[in-house]
Amino acid sequence: MASNGQGPRRARPGPWPPGPSNNSNQPLSWAKRTGFKGRLSGESNASSAPNSGQISLPRPHDANANVTPASRDLEAGRPTAANSLPPPPLTPPSANANANNGNGGNVSKERGIQPQVRNQRPNQQASRHHLPQVREDHDDDDLPERNSHINYRLSDSPGLVGIMVYGIQHYISMMGSLILIPLVIVPAMGGSNEDTAAVVSTVMFVTGVTTLLHTFFGTRLPLIQGPSFIYLAPVLALINSPEFQALNQNSFKHIMKELQGAFIISAVFQALMGYTGFMSLFLRLINPVVVSPTIAAVGLSFFSYGFTKVGSCIELGVLQILLLVLFSLYLRKIKLFGYRAFLIYAVPLGLAITWSLSFLLTETNVYSYRNCDPNTPPSNEISQFCRKHVERTKGCRADTSRALRSAPWVRFPYPFQWGTPVFNWKMGVVLCVASLVSTVDSVGSYHASSLFVATRPPTAGIVSRGIGIEGISTLFSALWGTGIGYSTLTENIHTIAVTKMGNPKPIQFGAIILILISFIGKIGGFIASIPDVLVGGLLCFMWAMLASIGFSNLRYSASGSSRNSFIVGLALFLSLSVPAYFQHYGIVNNGNLSVPSYFEPYVVASHGPIETRFKEVNYVLNILLSLNMVIAFLVAVILDCTVPGSRLERGVYVWSDLEREREMDELREYELPFKIGRFFRWVKWVGV
Repeated sequence: MASNGQGPRRARPGPWPPGPSNNSNQPLSWAKRTGFKGRLSGESNASSAPNSGQISLPRPHDANANVTPASRDLEAGRPTAANSLPPPPLTPPSANANANNGNGGNVSKERGIQPQVRNQRPNQQASRHHLPQVREDHDDDDLPERNSHINYRLSDSPGLVGIMVYGIQHYISMMGSLILIPLVIVPAMGGSNEDTAAVVSTVMFVTGVTTLLHTFFGTRLPLIQGPSFIYLAPVLALINSPEFQALNQNSFKHIMKELQGAFIISAVFQALMGYTGFMSLFLRLINPVVVSPTIAAVGLSFFSYGFTKVGSCIELGVLQILLLVLFSLYLRKIKLFGYRAFLIYAVPLGLAITWSLSFLLTETNVYSYRNCDPNTPPSNEISQFCRKHVERTKGCRADTSRALRSAPWVRFPYPFQWGTPVFNWKMGVVLCVASLVSTVDSVGSYHASSLFVATRPPTAGIVSRGIGIEGISTLFSALWGTGIGYSTLTENIHTIAVTKMGNPKPIQFGAIILILISFIGKIGGFIASIPDVLVGGLLCFMWAMLASIGFSNLRYSASGSSRNSFIVGLALFLSLSVPAYFQHYGIVNNGNLSVPSYFEPYVVASHGPIETRFKEVNYVLNILLSLNMVIAFLVAVILDCTVPGSRLERGVYVWSDLEREREMDELREYELPFKIGRFFRWVKWVGV
C-alpha cells in the first residue's frame, strides 16, 4: 500500500502474544493450556498447543540416527553419534519480520518456531536449546520409544520355547529375594532346620499362587509377588518382643501363630485400601522424591546384620561378596549364547562357587577341630577351645545343617499348618503401617515397569486393583504360615531391564513351575542347608541392590534440584539417626539381652523411650519409630507436600485417565481376562 509517494508500509502486527482460537476446546489442565510437556517422568500427556507461546525444541535426530530400536540397551548407556552437533540458534523475531517482507510479526510455521515472549532477549531463548535434560516436542507417536529396548512387551508373545526359557531365567535371577527371608526369620523364632525347610517350601508355593493372581487379576504387569524385605524389620521387632523372650519350648509355632494373626489384620487393611478407592487418594502423596529415600532406607537399615554374619567365616563371606560384584558389574556386558549370563545369574553363580568351595574345605577337614561338635550349642561346651571355634565352625562348614537329610521327598503346604492364628491388635497395627510402606514401594515398581513394557501407564484404578491383590497375597501368606508379608518385589525392574522380557506369560509359566517344585520337600531342605555365612554375603548384596534401586527412582524427578536433594538427604539421615536413638535407648542399663548382637536393634519394644500409662501404645510407637523406613517415609512425605515445588520438579507420577484412554482403546493391555471387567465397569476406582 502506497501513500503520498512513499514506499509500501509494513502491515501492522496483531496482538501479542496471540490468544487461543475461538473454536478451541477448553483445556483440562495447566499443562494443556500452556502446551508444556514434561519428559522427566517418562510420560507425554498434553498435545502441543499451537498458540501457547511455547518454543518447540528441535528433536535430536542426529544422536540416534544410526541406532536401531532393537539395538538399544539400558546397560550399554545412551547411544551417541559421532557427528552430533548442537542445534542452530533461533532467529530473532525482528530478523524474521524483515525477511518476510510485510508479513508483520508472524513467524514462519514451516520453520517450526513459535513467536517469542515480549521483553525476552534472543540470546536467553537460544540458550534453552542446550539443556539436554528437557525434551518438550514429543508427540504421542514417540511413546513406544520408551520401551524400544524391550524385546517383548505386554501384548507380544515370545512363543512356547521363549515362554519356558524366559520364565525359568526370570525366577533363577531372583532366587535371592525368594529364599533368603525364611533363612533369617525361622532361626530367629527358634525354629529347627526342618522348620526352615518347611517354610521355604511354603514360600515357594505361595509365591507361585500370588504371582498368578497378580498377573491375571492385578495390574497384569510382569511382576513377581514374593516375600518382601520391607516386612523383615517389623517382623524381627515383633519376634524379639518381651512376651516371647521367656519361651523355651515350641517357641517357633507360638510366634508363627502370632505373626499369622497380625498379617491377617494387615492383609485385610491393605485389600480394603485398594478395593475401596482410598488408594486413589493415597497416590497423590507418592512420587519419586518419596519413594527413593523410603526404599533406600529399607536396604540401609540392615547394616548391623549383614557383615556381622559374614564375619563368622570372613574368607568365604568376603569371597561371596566379591564374586557377586564381579559378575554383576565387571562381567555384566559379557554374553554367552546371546545372553548376559553373568549379570542375569550373578546370585546363583556366586552361591554355587562359594558353596562348592565350602564343601571342599569341609571334606578336607580344614574347619575340623579336635573333639568339637559343630552342632553342640556353645553354652554346653566344656572346653574353652571349642567355645572359641564353634561359631566359626557353624559358619564355614557345609555339613552343619541336617535339613536335607531330614526333609521328606514329598510335602504339600496347607493352610494353618502351624495351628490356629492368634490375633493381637498391637502387632496388627505395626504391620498395617508396614503395609503402607510396602504400597509405596509397589507404586514405584508399577510406574517403572509400565514405562518399560506398556504403551501407556496404568490408571489410578488399575494401581488400586494391584494393591488390593497384594493385600490378598499377604492374606494367602498369613493363612499358609510363611511368617512374612508379600508385595511386588522391587528387583523385578532390574530383571526386566536385563532380560528384556515384558510379557507376563513367562512369569506365569515360572509361577506354575515354582508351585510344582514346592511339593518336593528335598528342594526346601537343600535351600535350608545353605551355610550362614553365605546367607550373610547374599543379604549384603541384596540389600545394597535394594538401596540402589531406591535411589534410581530419582531419575523420574529433577535430580539436580536442591529442593529434592535436601529432602532426600534429610529423610535418609533422620531415617538412620532417629531409629538409632530408639534402638539404643536404655540398652546400657539393660545389659541382660539374650539375643545376638545383630538382633539387638529389634529389642526396642522392651526398652524404648516412650513410656505412657498405656503399654500397648508404648509397644506400637517404640517399634514404629525404630523402623528406618517409617521415619524416611514420614519425613519425605511431610517435606514434599509442604515445600513449594512444581510438578515437573517433583517428578509427580502421571497415570492414564480412564475415560479418555478407554475411547482410544489404549488400556487393552490392562484389561482383566475372560472379559469379566465388563460386568464391573461401575467400579471405576479399581480400574476394571
